[in-house]
Amino acid sequence: MKKVIIFLFVITLCLCISNKEEQIIIPKESIRFRIIANSNSVKDQLLKMEIKKELLPIFNTFSEDNISSMRESIKNSLPLIEEKISNYTSNYTINFGTNYFPEKTYQNLIYNEGEYESLVISLGNAVGDNWWCVLFPPLCLLEAEKDNLDDITYKSYIKTIINKHF
Repeated sequence: MKKVIIFLFVITLCLCISNKEEQIIIPKESIRFRIIANSNSVKDQLLKMEIKKELLPIFNTFSEDNISSMRESIKNSLPLIEEKISNYTSNYTINFGTNYFPEKTYQNLIYNEGEYESLVISLGNAVGDNWWCVLFPPLCLLEAEKDNLDDITYKSYIKTIINKHF
């Protein structure tokens, strides 16, 4: 009986260890990107996503290896970002600096609320659901690529990017 209990314990322990997901944690030295919709109406949420699709290719052109050069690239791109957004709406604000982020749970990981260096675009009253990602290290475009990768490859790729920058 003792051997059976020990055997079951070892099996359970092995299963727990093998099922443990590798957690992806945003490094302290990072730059986030957030778009806050005017409201939660379908129209406003679609507008938020259209603007996101319009802006991500701009960030995809950045090939920055350090946070200082990423800050400069973002600052230099602000006129282009404004131009792209103004094609959709004239009621928006852009803030590149320290901005508040609410708590967020993503892929079973909790990201604490707080003030983070970020580029925040607020559309209209900015009371709708938001979309966010990390510009540095460059993790924004990975979510779109995830559909083409298996989960292990995706997580390894993110880990490689984070390790490259830190």
